[in-house]
Amino acid sequence: MSEASGGRGLLIAIEGIDGAGTTTQSRRLVDALAAAGVRSHWTREPSDGPVGVLLRRILAGEHAPVDATTLSLLFAADRADHCQREVAPAIAAGLVVVSDRWYHSSLAYQGTGEQRAWIRELNRRALVPELTLFLEVSPEAAAARRAADARTEEIFDALALQQRIAAGYREVVAELGAHETIRVIDGERAADAVAAQVWALVRETCQAAGLAPG
Repeated sequence: MSEASGGRGLLIAIEGIDGAGTTTQSRRLVDALAAAGVRSHWTREPSDGPVGVLLRRILAGEHAPVDATTLSLLFAADRADHCQREVAPAIAAGLVVVSDRWYHSSLAYQGTGEQRAWIRELNRRALVPELTLFLEVSPEAAAARRAADARTEEIFDALALQQRIAAGYREVVAELGAHETIRVIDGERAADAVAAQVWALVRETCQAAGLAPG
């Protein structure tokens, strides 16, 4: 990929419920950054590190039962490991890191009230993205997408749970939006339209950081 401007890179997080298109849009964004001459790095959470691999097995239904406290601790541990192994070095090298999910997922999926406050404390040392994009899709539309893709059902995929998680995301966006840059995107539109809005917002963030994509 072409070189970006020197100096520190950026962290861009793409969030949403299962089936919102976070993987599709994060990968398309990396392609757009490369085409604009900006070095970038795609990653995801759970990560591909040792804790993340365990989490993916748990989410697929292995090692049951696993309680909410254990899950919250594992997600926080994976994020800390993910940062030190992969994300922080890439940012230090001047890359734009695009992450398919970040700590916003933990807050939306795993807690409300006092539980969410505890999860925020667990993630207090996590890097704050320069930009977080929340792809808003109804739980019903997301479920239809997962079914169309014949995706393996995970432990959070029940419709009632996804409805609670969607409400949790709205609360998290409201809570964190006062001190983080979070933008809400209508994720139910055609993928090309969503990608165009994602790119416009990321290009603006990159330009403000001196990366100046075309």
